[in-house]
Amino acid sequence: MLSPQKQSYTTKDIYQLPDGQRAELIDGAMYLMALPSYLHQKLVSELTQAIGAHIKSHHGSCEILPAPFAVFLNNDSRNYVEPDISVVCDKSKVSERGCEGAPDFIVEIVSPSSMRMDYQIKLFKYRTAGVKEYWIVNPSTETVTVYGFEQDDHSGQYRFDQPITSVTLDGLSITLKHLLD
Repeated sequence: MLSPQKQSYTTKDIYQLPDGQRAELIDGAMYLMALPSYLHQKLVSELTQAIGAHIKSHHGSCEILPAPFAVFLNNDSRNYVEPDISVVCDKSKVSERGCEGAPDFIVEIVSPSSMRMDYQIKLFKYRTAGVKEYWIVNPSTETVTVYGFEQDDHSGQYRFDQPITSVTLDGLSITLKHLLD
């Protein structure tokens, strides 16, 4: 992820980017996105399948939507993100455009170029926008940092070989090491 551009942008600017170029907006600052690695995409795929299977087997009403999927966090034109995985439990938020407001649960896979964005900028933005649960998966350190914004006792850091339970999706427990074997 590159540094933010200096002027104030809107979603109109996002839609005018050249084909193949992706970016996100946080309070009008544009952050260009780098291409994901193989491991990044494998983690997105495996987590999407595991979370989706859990939702389906429990007859849940939530939807799991992997990137690229537009999320308009504040329902305005100055905030636009594409989380690696979005879980939306209020289907009235889902439109043809994307998610209108904050998803309930977001997973981001860290890459070397997105560390500051995922651990700082998005952490603050997701919390203030109303996301209930945020997982930051770091393949380099093989750790997952979990934030339960409505339940602080759910927050913590886990290794890939430890089970991680979700506060948003009752009964969901994932051990990332098992997904990657």
